Amino acid sequence: MDAEVKREIIMEHYQNPLNKDKIIGEGYEKVNSANSSCIDNIDIYILIKDNIIKDICFTGEACAISISSTSIMIKNLIGKTVNEAKEYKERVKFSGTKHERETHFKHHNDKMAVKISVQKRQSARNTQKQSIHKEIHEEK
Repeated sequence: MDAEVKREIIMEHYQNPLNKDKIIGEGYEKVNSANSSCIDNIDIYILIKDNIIKDICFTGEACAISISSTSIMIKNLIGKTVNEAKEYKERVKFSGTKHERETHFKHHNDKMAVKISVQKRQSARNTQKQSIHKEIHEEK
């Protein structure tokens, strides 16, 4: 992909980001993705049900690269399983300078991966609680 096409993709997602400032409902988990080295301060909201990413949206202020990468990430993760999202994180590479990768794209994806991992553990605990609750009621 040539540089001009990459710039067009970045600008399209910056000017028309997917799910930015979308009104969210109940059940969303929030991750703040602030970067002290620049203006980036994005709140990412993720909805996971039955181990599937049902929705992701975000609010906040950030540079073109961060807004674009968040929008692209959302486009690629909605509908994926938690494991597929982790695999996506490992596969994705931003074609910028080392500084851009470290301070922008990686920052947002790492925060999302942590949140997904926490959600997966919470889901497993809820499943265990439901099983225990069911066993108790079946014994009575």
